[in-house]
Amino acid sequence: MKKHLYLLFLATSLLFAQEPVKVDLSNPNATVYTHLYFLQSNSYAPEKAAKTVLGLEEAEAIDVVQKLKEILDGKGLMVDFSKVPTNAMHMDSVTFGTQHKYVLFPKEAPGIYLEKIGAKWVYSKETVRNTDALYNATFPWFATYLKKFIPNVGYQSLFDIKLWQYIGLCLLLLISWGLFYMLHRILFFVLKRIQSLFSNITNEDITDSLRKLARPISLLLLMAFIKMMLPSLQFILGINHVLFIGLSIVVTVFWIYVFLNLVKVVMSIYRTYAAKTHGKLDDQLVPILHKFLLGLVLFFGLLRFLTILGMDPTTVIAGASIGGLALALASQDTVKNLIGTFMIFLDKPFHIGDWIEAGEVVGTVETVGFRSTTVRAADTSVYQIPNSTLAEIVVNNKGLRAFRRYQTELGLRYDTPAELVDAFVKGVEVIIQNHPSTRKDAYNVAFTGFGDSALIILVNLYFVQLEWGIEQASKHEFHLDILRFAKKLGVDFAFPSSTIMIEQFPDKSSLDMKYNIDEDRIKALMESLKKK
Repeated sequence: MKKHLYLLFLATSLLFAQEPVKVDLSNPNATVYTHLYFLQSNSYAPEKAAKTVLGLEEAEAIDVVQKLKEILDGKGLMVDFSKVPTNAMHMDSVTFGTQHKYVLFPKEAPGIYLEKIGAKWVYSKETVRNTDALYNATFPWFATYLKKFIPNVGYQSLFDIKLWQYIGLCLLLLISWGLFYMLHRILFFVLKRIQSLFSNITNEDITDSLRKLARPISLLLLMAFIKMMLPSLQFILGINHVLFIGLSIVVTVFWIYVFLNLVKVVMSIYRTYAAKTHGKLDDQLVPILHKFLLGLVLFFGLLRFLTILGMDPTTVIAGASIGGLALALASQDTVKNLIGTFMIFLDKPFHIGDWIEAGEVVGTVETVGFRSTTVRAADTSVYQIPNSTLAEIVVNNKGLRAFRRYQTELGLRYDTPAELVDAFVKGVEVIIQNHPSTRKDAYNVAFTGFGDSALIILVNLYFVQLEWGIEQASKHEFHLDILRFAKKLGVDFAFPSSTIMIEQFPDKSSLDMKYNIDEDRIKALMESLKKK
């Protein structure tokens, strides 16, 4: 029994031996703690909290510190004392010119900050001077005015929330619902007008995307309205802190949704524009650019979520940079291919459907992706060429040729008379002139030499059709026209052969062909050819 009494006496002695909390203004952490501690219900001593303000009478100073606490509570700003500096010589390097200054919440409440005066850290003169303005901006005038008409029954509490606060929250949500209906219609009309100013392209996809875009923008405006009105309900700090974090998360989700729909609108306009252009490479850029912009929106949305959950933005960005660097080092080939993709779309060395020669690969470009380009060869084989390789090697784009050159040699028999050779050359020139797919100002047809078994006629011309299939069809018609003309003219094409002349048998007839070189016949044939 004596032992238990001794332990009780020792515990009581230690309890009374603890030093009471004193006013401490030696550093930012101590000053903020002094201010907030002496305004708590279980340690209420406003005259001590008022010591954090200089240059005012005690009553005025008490009014200032109480209003400052109400502002912080109304905005749901909970001080994390582990992040408040304890250094008495703390220097603020964020503002222009370093000075002894500390801002509690630089983003949410930049007007509330401490400064060092002499050896004391107190609320700055500017903060004290603007306290009433900050209070009125946080709590609208009608909130205090309407509070006077609340009956006593309205102050009954349930889960630390008063009855009048429940009613006020319901009214706020009801008003917000009505505002959303009106804002959605107004914003959709405004977005349509803005879209018509920047582009005359419109279709059902764009209209649907604009309608979806107007919805989250309306909700964002409502969130700003609710965030402005919420302090008027005067919830306790813990409830306000949770509500404002929830609002920040909802606002971030809505912003992500807005940008996702904005990307969809922009890509719908670009897709419609790309479909009207001659080249097909910009069509291939649509899905790639779409995925890139979506990834960018989601990445920044994730960074915003991390900062809402309490992570320092600088730390998040630094971590993302280090992570990105590590990822880049681990996947150098992928990064090189991605850079190669951007270079292809910037330089545009070829378009979809172009016939290219890239190293050992020859074929038609079918797709350009994030990592590689698909080329289909003439035998229908499909090649996947890394974009980094395409960006470095020499690419011969035959699809960019203004014309397709075609050159061949025709061999006439050695016993063909000179008159018919000349007529054949002129006839081929007329065929080129009459062909619908050839250049009329650049071609050559000439008797250029004596081959091993034929008289060589060089034919050089250009087809105006660039697609490979159309070029082959044009060659087909051109060759048939030459064969028909040669048959009518009476000339024959040679093939590799050897002729043995036997003079010992004079009774044998000659093997030479019989050619008709009548000038009138040749002239009539040429005239008929020109009339086609």
